[in-house]
Amino acid sequence: MSPDPFPLGPPPYPLGAPLARREGREKVTGTARYAAEHTPPGCAYAWPVAATVARGRVTAVDADGALALPGVCAVLTHENAPRLAAAADPTLSLLQDDRVPHRGWYVALAVADSLETARAAAEAVRVSYATEDHDVLLTAGHPRLYEAETANGGYPGTRERGDFDGAFAAAPVTVDATYTVPPLHNHPMEPHASTAHWSEGRLTVHDSSQGSTKVCEDLAALFSLDTGQVTVVSEHVGGGFGSKGTPRPQVVLAVMAARHTGRPVKLSLPRREMAAVVGHRAPTVQRVRLGAGDDGVLTALAHEIATHTSTVAEFVEQAAVPARMMYTSPNSRTVHRVVPLDVPTPSWMRAPGEAPGMYALESAVDELAVLLDIDPVELRLRNEPDTEPDSDRAFSSRHLIGCLREGAKRFGWAPRDPRPGVRREGDLLLGTGVAAATYPVYVAPSSAEAQAAADGSYRIRVNATDIGTGARTVLAQIAAAALTVPEERVHIEIGSSDLPPAMLAGGSMGTASWGWAVHKACMALRAQLRHHDGPLPAGGLTAVADTRQEAAERSPYARHAFGATFAEVQADAVTGEVRLRRLLGVYAAGRILNARTARSQFIGGMTMGLGMALMEGSGLDPAFGDFAECDLASYHVPVCADVPQIEAHWLDEEDPHLNPMGSKGIGEIGIVGTAAAVANAFRHATGVRLRDLPLTADKVLPRLRARQEGAGRGARQEGAG
Repeated sequence: MSPDPFPLGPPPYPLGAPLARREGREKVTGTARYAAEHTPPGCAYAWPVAATVARGRVTAVDADGALALPGVCAVLTHENAPRLAAAADPTLSLLQDDRVPHRGWYVALAVADSLETARAAAEAVRVSYATEDHDVLLTAGHPRLYEAETANGGYPGTRERGDFDGAFAAAPVTVDATYTVPPLHNHPMEPHASTAHWSEGRLTVHDSSQGSTKVCEDLAALFSLDTGQVTVVSEHVGGGFGSKGTPRPQVVLAVMAARHTGRPVKLSLPRREMAAVVGHRAPTVQRVRLGAGDDGVLTALAHEIATHTSTVAEFVEQAAVPARMMYTSPNSRTVHRVVPLDVPTPSWMRAPGEAPGMYALESAVDELAVLLDIDPVELRLRNEPDTEPDSDRAFSSRHLIGCLREGAKRFGWAPRDPRPGVRREGDLLLGTGVAAATYPVYVAPSSAEAQAAADGSYRIRVNATDIGTGARTVLAQIAAAALTVPEERVHIEIGSSDLPPAMLAGGSMGTASWGWAVHKACMALRAQLRHHDGPLPAGGLTAVADTRQEAAERSPYARHAFGATFAEVQADAVTGEVRLRRLLGVYAAGRILNARTARSQFIGGMTMGLGMALMEGSGLDPAFGDFAECDLASYHVPVCADVPQIEAHWLDEEDPHLNPMGSKGIGEIGIVGTAAAVANAFRHATGVRLRDLPLTADKVLPRLRARQEGAGRGARQEGAG
């Protein structure tokens, strides 16, 4: 990166200041309008019909009863729905043929004058099927497992360094353990929703999406339009966690229904159906093997995972990838195996790959620490690599040691009695645990426009998406810093595909990608202003910029964020209930651009990690082929009572090899180490190692009773002796 001729100056509101979110008042007063809250005149409502078989074909659709209901406009099926062009994402090829690849796949769509009538019409549609045998259960030895060529993110499916087998066999101390994570669901607060309207050949859609540029491009391709004929607006989005990272069925169905009926159509997915159609974190069965010397230094490391995908499209959770760069080990093997089952297509969920993968790796490191009787923090310090193990590239910055030490200090880690089950308050067993966290630094090409107005204000236009992260606020701070003007003079326009195209909000790369383009545009505007004499013209001055060249350049450095998570839990020896007492994270994530919104992101990720550890989990019913836990009554997410004390801190990290702001992504690293820290704390509290998340009472209580009975037998035998 060439030196910046206009380095970030000290504006009135410097980067890092904890400014409140610009849209906060709109949200708390209810004036912020989401996708389902746009109701054009004459708007109709749609309700989907989901397949009730796990595999087969539709043989007949009887819509007569539905069409007879007053107010019903249409029932779309594969026989009368608008034809779509070939889809790059096969999950969007809706109502195009009679195939049913999994239970919950949409086979019809009812459209009516009111939401209630649309729902009644959908229930009145009768669908007949020719069913086929199905298989929805992932096992480590499934006969159709194969090694994936690539995993999500384009990573090679298999990587090997050195002689793992020989090194593992020769290691004095070894760990060989298998860890399982069940299917997990994103469940954003706002369900997936779209309102579509055709007018004179032009399509306008309000969509709950993490990136309206991507939605615009995909809709244009599906409906054979030019992107200039499509406007997609995602002004306010009530969370996504990856599930809104690409177009989902509701937007395609709403557009199809609007074209078919000639009316605006609104479709908001029922929450019970989201598990089957908007992606999920695929289950993983992960075998981790560690070999080390008596000093705890790793000599062999293997991380092999098995996961599922659908028969519609391949998606491979990259859970073994973090093991390639976390710890020093001259001999390494990482493998991803996948089996296509009759299940919904998995997709992104906050920190795909890193969240489940680091749970397994960091649990195995804790098991190694127990075997060696080495403090878990110290063991991690002993295995700090000088360069990225898998590529041998220097790290642009790596302050994991600082996170571990600062976290231990703030948490009160020492003095910690390593013996399990020795701290007790009545029936409550208490313990503490630690885990490391990491997430890669990504950046994607984005465009932005900066305009100086005659009244002294500035307008920044970029198709960023604010999914609850405070993007408007942080982008205003970046622009103000680049322009060296007060932040309140900067106006931000985001959330529409008519704006300069930009990266979607995902992969912890939104702010870095958008901010780089905004900074570049603002610096170009500054150059124009410097050479402009006299008052500005009525239209002001405008500069545009994109970062295609910068984003395409491969950095010579390995760029990652790091963190350390510390947890204290209690386990009830009578009921088996496990609860968190406190959770603390320390992160090294480049320059923090807004302390308030950053803390919110870290804590949000940690809270999701807590849910992953203690309560979140779903299962596929082998008989019916669907997710048994498909709503918020059966799929439990953390609430305030589950998080009594949670803290997020960070190190001041200067990294000149990132972007003009010096920032790394922070949206996902908070979830990465949390589940392992909680599981390790549970083991310290009880002496029981459970390797199957979540740690619910039905798993915990039998193991606690077995341990207590074993301890009792030992005491009786000692007394008899």
